[in-house]
Amino acid sequence: MNTKQVWTSYSEELKKFIISKVKNSAFTDDILQDTFIKIHTKLDTLKDITKLKSWCFRIAQNSILDHWKSNNKTYEIAGFESKEEIRKSQHTEEDCLKGILKNLPKKYRTPLFLSDIKGLKQQEVANELKQTLSTTKSQIQRARKLIAQGFMDCCGFTINEKGNLVGEIKDKEDCKVCN
Repeated sequence: MNTKQVWTSYSEELKKFIISKVKNSAFTDDILQDTFIKIHTKLDTLKDITKLKSWCFRIAQNSILDHWKSNNKTYEIAGFESKEEIRKSQHTEEDCLKGILKNLPKKYRTPLFLSDIKGLKQQEVANELKQTLSTTKSQIQRARKLIAQGFMDCCGFTINEKGNLVGEIKDKEDCKVCN
């Protein structure tokens, strides 16, 4: 991803975030510009592209603090969220996955949980659920397909030529599962 794509994806959200903290549109534009200069110069250091959005917001948060420091203002941090609060307010893959799993029928969710989360062998899952191995395998495979389909329906993910889900999480208000 390049800086122009990051700008297209996140500049409006970042601007809203910044103005909510500084309450001044002129300062907001300066801070947004400073944020994107930092993003541009450091984008190649980002190791996990799935963390791009939170990384951009962290840079914006630091740019706001730098602005306050450079203007010799006392820290007007009342109402300034901690990094943890910012992270919680952002929409993540985990949010979507929780919603998708919650909507997964129990007959698929239970064998998937026993197999993929608890680590039981599929034969052990079949024995615990008192069903055949082929039924268990089918349910687990169907659950995995429903999760992938959930991400495609929820946030417009697609499956690439290697069979992997690709895409980017939409904003929470645009998400069909989490909203």
